[in-house]
Amino acid sequence: MAFFGAIQDYSRKRNEEDSAKVEFVELFFDLVFVFAITQISHLLLHDLSLKGVAESSLLLGAIWWVWVYTMWCTNWLDPSTPPVRIMLFVLMAAGLVLSTSIPNAFGARGLVFACAFVFMQLGRSLFMVWALRHHNESNFRNFLRITIWLIVSGSFWIAGGLSDLESRLVLWALALGIELIGPALGFWTYGLGASSTEDWDIDGDHMAERSALFVIIALGESILVSGETFAGQEWNLTSFSAFLTTFVASVAMWLVYFNIGQSVAHEKIAETDNPGKIARFAYTYVHILLVAGIIVVAVSDELILAHPEGHADAATIWTSVGGTALYLIGNLLFKYYIAGRPPLSHMVGLGLCAIVAFFADELSPLVLGAITSGILIVVTVWEFFGRVEADHPVED
Repeated sequence: MAFFGAIQDYSRKRNEEDSAKVEFVELFFDLVFVFAITQISHLLLHDLSLKGVAESSLLLGAIWWVWVYTMWCTNWLDPSTPPVRIMLFVLMAAGLVLSTSIPNAFGARGLVFACAFVFMQLGRSLFMVWALRHHNESNFRNFLRITIWLIVSGSFWIAGGLSDLESRLVLWALALGIELIGPALGFWTYGLGASSTEDWDIDGDHMAERSALFVIIALGESILVSGETFAGQEWNLTSFSAFLTTFVASVAMWLVYFNIGQSVAHEKIAETDNPGKIARFAYTYVHILLVAGIIVVAVSDELILAHPEGHADAATIWTSVGGTALYLIGNLLFKYYIAGRPPLSHMVGLGLCAIVAFFADELSPLVLGAITSGILIVVTVWEFFGRVEADHPVED
């Protein structure tokens, strides 16, 4: 009987002290994705063509999707229980294989990447079916739907890994598209129907904290890139100024997300009667834009550190200005969905990015990096004082 469904209930205990805290094993699991993000940023750095951007974007989507599905699972299941821990350790091992194959995913290791990805997605989903069968009927049915969707998408992943290089990008894009659209359609499946966000009874505190920690992981990767590049350079005033500029950019990105938005979203999802709806859009879909923005800015940091002087080339411009804009767009959508209105500070920041883009080729990479960092600081300060004024209006 235990083979077809767990006898013991491994669900998280809700409404108890520390019931929503992120377990150490979850943070341990996340270490694999520090490596994965580093691999993607290096892949993008070495191929900044449209083809390289498309390939890096697809691989980031796959890595994010593996992580976010696991986050949802550990929101329902207790990672401190032995079976769930073993599941996470197995996923970590497969995740290392997945991460190490990233540089050659569109080369000789395409099938390895595809097999590792499908193993992680399907293996985790089947584990959830086993763990939930006798203890959570609605979620059990939902993971049956998810498993069917992942079998369909998995066939495209494997087909892409077996195909020639020209077809791989198309097949993998189809596979990722199937997985991305699944939650939006409630994983509708013939005979099983579709689930609703009301069925996704998640712990909002845990979901918000896990997503915030992943943002920190991505920011940490950008700091590692800057530190590693700076350490191998000749130290002088110019190189130190470039390093300081990249560090300020990382701090400013942290402030844009954590100073206001993350805490407000944390409160919102913890208080709502339908946390699954917020989690599906704000944390499942929108957060990938934040991570993508951080990765692109990390690439610009390395370009600025490598060549701080002279006129900025096209790669430095689009990664510095484009990465900053992408990060602001992600934050704007996140906060707009949470608060119901787009933050004016972020729209101003995007307008400043557009203005800078017009004359960026006249600037040195160092100055361009300093300006984009300054834009993020302006957004942070504007938003902070706007929030203070809203919370404490001046009386006439």
